[in-house]
Amino acid sequence: MSKNVLRSTFLDTLPVMAGYVFLGMGFGILMQQNGFGFLWAMAMSLFVYAGSMQFVAVGLLSGGAGLVTTALTTLLVNARHLFYGLSMVKAYQGAGRKKPYLIFALTDETYSLVSVARPPEGVDRQSYCLMVSALDQLYWLAGTALGSLAGAWLPINFQGIDFALTALFVTIFVDQWLSAKDHFPAAAGVAATAVCLLIFGRDLFLIPSMAAIVLILTAARKRREENG
Repeated sequence: MSKNVLRSTFLDTLPVMAGYVFLGMGFGILMQQNGFGFLWAMAMSLFVYAGSMQFVAVGLLSGGAGLVTTALTTLLVNARHLFYGLSMVKAYQGAGRKKPYLIFALTDETYSLVSVARPPEGVDRQSYCLMVSALDQLYWLAGTALGSLAGAWLPINFQGIDFALTALFVTIFVDQWLSAKDHFPAAAGVAATAVCLLIFGRDLFLIPSMAAIVLILTAARKRREENG
């Protein structure tokens, strides 16, 4: 891998780095505040690497949640991966030894980059996606390490640090809205989520809203293909 390729990939992932370092710090601090040390925080970011679910897991671990509760909560929080992961099946087909890690590292922010990947000249798409995925996780690990150390050594009240997750999703949404010409998918997602939130409540709206978004976008795509 040449320096130019690495530099190009690094520049592409800068927006994710800006969010992941600070978001990872929030997770590391939260782990420290709940009695989990540096090694626990790093192990979770290395082997679990689930973003929002890691924040939720802190409460589950500190509250002594059972295995069934943890499994169901994980399914609900990460159900969105079932939907957008399907769109990468063809892209990752034939990835060989790269595929397990590409699947494991497909976070929301990584997906936003690899789904519209534009590899540098001379680099195949799957190798580029692998570099993007690895760099994004390195940013998350770096943030986790900094946050865990800060939570252990700095005499600061970090209450409300978990709001960083919400801020990151808002930032990504705004960036994609400004860069995209077609705002229908984003508008459909917001509308479907709002309706499902009103109908099902905040504890149960996630899966219905994801299903509604898939149905809306699928119907819209078929209509556009029929209209040429």
